[in-house]
Amino acid sequence: MTIVQPIKSQSCGCDARSGKGLVSIDDALARIQRNALPVQEVEECALSDATGRVLCEPVRALGMVPPFANAAMDGYAINTGDLRGDGPWELAIEDRVAAGQSRQLPQLPGTAIQIFTGAPIPEGANAVVMQEDVRRGAYGIIIDRKVAPRTHIRAAGEDMTKGKIIVPAGRQLTGRDIAACAAAGHATLSVQRRLRVALLITGDELCDPGQPRGTAGIWDANTAMLFAAVTSPAAAVAECHCAADTRLGLRMQLAELADRNDLVITTGGISVGEEHHVKPALNDLNASMIFSGVAMKPGKPVSFGKIGKAFWLGFPGNPLSAFVTWQLFGRALCDALTGQTQIGAARRHVVLSSALHHKPGRCELRLARLSGFDHLGREVANCSDATHSGRVASLPDMDGLLFIPSTAETLPRGALVEFLPF
Repeated sequence: MTIVQPIKSQSCGCDARSGKGLVSIDDALARIQRNALPVQEVEECALSDATGRVLCEPVRALGMVPPFANAAMDGYAINTGDLRGDGPWELAIEDRVAAGQSRQLPQLPGTAIQIFTGAPIPEGANAVVMQEDVRRGAYGIIIDRKVAPRTHIRAAGEDMTKGKIIVPAGRQLTGRDIAACAAAGHATLSVQRRLRVALLITGDELCDPGQPRGTAGIWDANTAMLFAAVTSPAAAVAECHCAADTRLGLRMQLAELADRNDLVITTGGISVGEEHHVKPALNDLNASMIFSGVAMKPGKPVSFGKIGKAFWLGFPGNPLSAFVTWQLFGRALCDALTGQTQIGAARRHVVLSSALHHKPGRCELRLARLSGFDHLGREVANCSDATHSGRVASLPDMDGLLFIPSTAETLPRGALVEFLPF
């Protein structure tokens, strides 16, 4: 197995600026993290409904787990001090204790108590012998080998002590977390309220999928894609609208959506053409622009700002560009706004299955499919020959995005490159 160095911003050329006013990918992500503070409202959520929610406060154990010393195996509770001299040793069976039962009287010297997994260890016993390791004798059980104290006993508090942090704040809860929270005694958890997201889709040429297309119409891929991408237990699309095709109309829509939601996402209308009205409308609203354009391909026009108390994220209109910029910036922004400690998906290294060519200038994100491992145990990725911002037919077969450095003209077969999984 080849050990690779931790990923740094320099490794993919994402920190390189290209073009007036453009920022690097890493700079854009850093600006998102600096500016996007989590929404403040908190709510109590039952454990059964908490999967995928973001924890606001650390979960601490409400008591010791386990609360008492108990048997880790089915077998017999004994006192190892009774095994004097050379074996074998025969011990009479005094009683029987199952999980959920307890014995009030101390165990008598020279005896064994049949015990089952999870049952409290009787007073006077200090080990459990597995039932497979004993023989039945005329008067009880026969033990052939010495047994060490504390064998097959779970000590009180060995898993959790009272007050111990079990799950830290900022975690997006999984089934693993829920299991630990339940074991720690919690029936409800304090979580961030769901993020309210509004979608504003521009483009007079767009038609709803399944509906007839005019002579200049195309089916809208961005709305369904963003609905699917945004929707999670931590965030919801609160409303979705077709954008007005005038500066005044867009200004009114943006103002209203920003007043009702935490995040407004627009697609299209953010370039410099005469028919692109989103940024002029934002200027009319005195919106603050945190970045406007990123040195990347596809998705260069992607922009981020704030309208009043709401954040705004503007994606390009081409569907692959919108998808790629969502993967990079949309996920990171939603993670930050919901208070998650892990912002965005983690990149990792893969090696190229074949050489590729690239026009220097911007960091290119190219669709890639993982195809196994090489002889050194490194993941191998196949990628397309070029990036086409309007094509999405190959997306279902892809596993993530390759970062091609902005300065690279060619990369040879076997080159180590960064990979962002979907």
